[in-house]
Amino acid sequence: MAISKLMDVAGSGMNAQLVRMNATASNIANAGVVAESPELAYRAKRVVFETVLNDAMSRQDSLDGGVRVSEVIEDTRPARQIFDPGNPLANDQGYVWASNVNQVAEMIDMLDASRAYQNSVEVATTAKDLMLRTLEVIRV
Repeated sequence: MAISKLMDVAGSGMNAQLVRMNATASNIANAGVVAESPELAYRAKRVVFETVLNDAMSRQDSLDGGVRVSEVIEDTRPARQIFDPGNPLANDQGYVWASNVNQVAEMIDMLDASRAYQNSVEVATTAKDLMLRTLEVIRV
């Protein structure tokens, strides 16, 4: 695999994890938002990845690949009903609807995305170092 293709794979991983971190940050930012109905309550966003493999079967010496974001979907878990009769958004029974965001799970997801991003950075750094060492060998 050529160094440039290795950099492309690492770059696609960094881009995908960046989208995931942005979605997680948005979820955390909206965790405390309430609404007047379950339909209007904030729903956590989930990023769906898709593997990219181009020409994998036609050429044995080269493999173009990586990952991309195929879609961002809403979490299907139901919104939470909270009793808060003093809230101006409360219904006749005194309930408001909170987002379905679990802050602990979101923080774990953020750490996971951050570590995956860092792994892709390490791949790119290692590829760069190998390229520089190869140039040093050729120069001698």
